[in-house]
Amino acid sequence: MTIRLICLDADDTLWHNMRFFDETQAALAAMLVPFADAPAARAALTACEIRNLPHYGYGAKGFTLSMIETAIELGGDRLPVAVIADILAAGRRLMAHPVKLLEGIADTLDALGRRAALVLVTKGDLFHQEAKLAASGLGDRFAGVEIVSDKTPDVFRRLFARHGVAPHEAVMAGDSMRSDVLPTLAAGGWAAHIPQPLAWSHEQADTPADHPRFRRLARLADLPDWIDTIA
Repeated sequence: MTIRLICLDADDTLWHNMRFFDETQAALAAMLVPFADAPAARAALTACEIRNLPHYGYGAKGFTLSMIETAIELGGDRLPVAVIADILAAGRRLMAHPVKLLEGIADTLDALGRRAALVLVTKGDLFHQEAKLAASGLGDRFAGVEIVSDKTPDVFRRLFARHGVAPHEAVMAGDSMRSDVLPTLAAGGWAAHIPQPLAWSHEQADTPADHPRFRRLARLADLPDWIDTIA
């Protein structure tokens, strides 16, 4: 058996992401102190984000709209217009955050690229994800880039077919159990979970610990060695 396609998540797999969302959530909580304490503001924002996913999808723009909606829900008629302006400014800062690669990513991609074709599979706002990939300097290492609205088993089945591989010839690695691991396994591929701190609660799910095509890794740099055991 040979792995012919290596699919990689982007946010919090190749570069830092949730730390910037967490900073923005903290900024929103500070703005809303007159109306709710920080835990209540964060909980309200999380509930609003999940409620809005079918409408806005994933990404910084939808997150900004959910922040505005949360502020209106908590502040009501007492919410100053200036707070909306501050939220929009926070959203713009989030869109412009620097792209900081996780340690050793470039060398790891080179090692993976010697084993199989690399495809970036990420979800979120098209413009923002394209901008982050360009800023990362990693684009030339990928044979394909897939920016999708969500990661589902059907999305992975179509992706594998489009790149000319059978599901058992493909592996996906990322930090989300819900989006990277479970749909890949359901599509017949191999999946590696690389947990990161500050993971969004919506992306968490039960670990398929006994699944023969699953492995939890401490870091992306461990992926080449695991792939070698598959091949």
